[in-house]
Amino acid sequence: MTKAEIVEKVYAKAGLPTKSKAEAALNAVVDVVREALVAGDTITLTGFGSFKVVKRAARKGRNPQTGKEITIPAGKVAKFTPGKGLKDSLKK
Repeated sequence: MTKAEIVEKVYAKAGLPTKSKAEAALNAVVDVVREALVAGDTITLTGFGSFKVVKRAARKGRNPQTGKEITIPAGKVAKFTPGKGLKDSLKK
């Protein structure tokens, strides 16, 4: 699903007056999530899931074109953990 498709569904489901308002709302939510993760916060949406930043250690990898071993540096990545409500929905 693309961002445009999400905006269309939010517009229809939330009953917003225009699609531009739906897009502004979606952009605001994405910005808030991004800012919270950059600050190191965890975002929990009960029944849906949680987003958090985790640290990955440096590790060995291989260049797929040459097969040469490389070192992948340590870094931070965003991680999503689904909540019980989402897990139960997917089982149906």
